Amino acid sequence: MNELIRTLIETGVLAGLGLLGAAVFRSGFRWRWLVAALVLNLAYQALLTRGFWMVPDPFPQADWNWAGKLAAIAGTLIVMALPAFGWKRCGMTLDQGPRWGGALVMFAALAGLFFWLALSSADGKPDSLETIAFQWTMPGLDEELFYRGTLLLALNEAFRGRISIAGAPIGYGGVLTSLLFGITHALSYKAGAVDLDLMTFAMTGLPAFLLLWLRERTGSLLLPVIAHNIANGASTLF
Repeated sequence: MNELIRTLIETGVLAGLGLLGAAVFRSGFRWRWLVAALVLNLAYQALLTRGFWMVPDPFPQADWNWAGKLAAIAGTLIVMALPAFGWKRCGMTLDQGPRWGGALVMFAALAGLFFWLALSSADGKPDSLETIAFQWTMPGLDEELFYRGTLLLALNEAFRGRISIAGAPIGYGGVLTSLLFGITHALSYKAGAVDLDLMTFAMTGLPAFLLLWLRERTGSLLLPVIAHNIANGASTLF
């Protein structure tokens, strides 16, 4: 039940921030898409946690949540295939758009930073093959397809206004996805107590905004997925 309550709190925060945005950005707000975003988050968390840990793990010998990640990816792909969403509108395209050069510079800077951080904290003991395989694939595929894919589309449709930030059209919906990404990593609920680790929130929320910038600059999830997996995977090699 702890995970279910945590998810309800997280989704409630998203709803509250959404209603705040609706009050500020009245002219461009569409409430149906905000409701869709809330439903998407609940469904995503249910898949990721295998029914809030009520469904037995089909890979009991694994050290990582392969089943939950694969279920979440599958669910996200199904949503992307719906006419209201669509593959390309969700960023499932290799086309990087006309402004890909600046995005590539940002991607290279992020990749360099992630490898530098991994080397600076290296313990000289590479992780297991399973950990390496998981961290170089699942986090980027699962989280980018959802947060910078379907969820971003829903929230961008809920809040239509945009401003250009270094050539990337960023709106309130994009900001919400970054905040939610930080919250979902930092928020915990146990024994009736709610905790939000501010360091974890900052360490995940800020990179989420940079990944959002890559996504909006290129219109594609390709660079965000790769950058995300480098962030998770680099430390497993050293």
